[in-house]
Amino acid sequence: MRELKNSTTNSHEFTRIIRGHSWSFVVIRGHSWLRFFFALLLTAPTAAHAGAQVYEPLSASVQAVLSKNISDTAAPRLAFASQTEAYNWLAAMSPRLEKRIPDKARRLDFLKTVHYEATRAGLDPQMVLGLIQVESGFKKYAVSSAGARGYMQVMPFWTKLIGKPEQNLFHIRTNLRYGCTILRHYLDIEKGDLFRALGRYNGSLGKPEYPNMVVAAWRNGWSFPAGKVGQGNDGKNSPAGKNSVSG
Repeated sequence: MRELKNSTTNSHEFTRIIRGHSWSFVVIRGHSWLRFFFALLLTAPTAAHAGAQVYEPLSASVQAVLSKNISDTAAPRLAFASQTEAYNWLAAMSPRLEKRIPDKARRLDFLKTVHYEATRAGLDPQMVLGLIQVESGFKKYAVSSAGARGYMQVMPFWTKLIGKPEQNLFHIRTNLRYGCTILRHYLDIEKGDLFRALGRYNGSLGKPEYPNMVVAAWRNGWSFPAGKVGQGNDGKNSPAGKNSVSG
C-alpha cells in the first residue's frame, strides 16, 4: 500500500493482481475502503479449488482400455436425439458461460466439446461443467500448485501413463478427453459412487468438501431439465451410485 501524491492522509491507492486482474481503486475518508473491498469480493471470479489426481499403478488391461479411450480421434459432436434438443441445450448453457468465455464462437466450441467428451465417457455434461467450475474456474491455462493443468486440472503423469508425453494438456479437447476418461475410470473403481469418484479425482478421497462443491455448482449453475441430458455410448444415463446425485 502506498500513499497517493497530493492526497489526504486517509487516501490510498490499492492495486492487487488477483488471478490476472489488476484492481485499482481510491478511497477517501475513514473506513470507506471496507465497503469497496467487500463489493469487489462479491463481484470477483469464483476461486478454483483444484486438487491433484494421485498416481496409482494400473493393471495392463486397465491401462490398455484407458489408452484406447484417449487415442480415439472422432470429431466432437452433440449426443442428442435431435437438433432441437441440441439447440435447446446450447441455448440454455451458453448464456451462463458468457461472462467467463465472452467470445461466442469459442464458448460454443467449448460447450460442444464438453458435451461430446462427457457423454462419450458416460458422464452428465452438466456435472462436468460443475467440476470444471470448481477445478479451474473455466480458465484454459490454469495450473494448480501441484502442477495439474487446464480446464479439468489433469495431472501430467497421465500423458505418460495412458497417452503420449508430448500431448498438450492445455489443448481444449485433449484436456477434456483426459479429464472425462479419468473421472469415468474413478467411477468404475468406485462402482458408480460419484462422491468417492470425485474425491479421487481431486486427491481428497473420503473428504466431503470437494464433492459437495462440485454437486452444488452442478445443481445451482448448470442444471438442465430431466430427460434433456445426453446419454453415454452405452445408451445408459449418467452413472448413479448410492451416494451420487443425478441432475
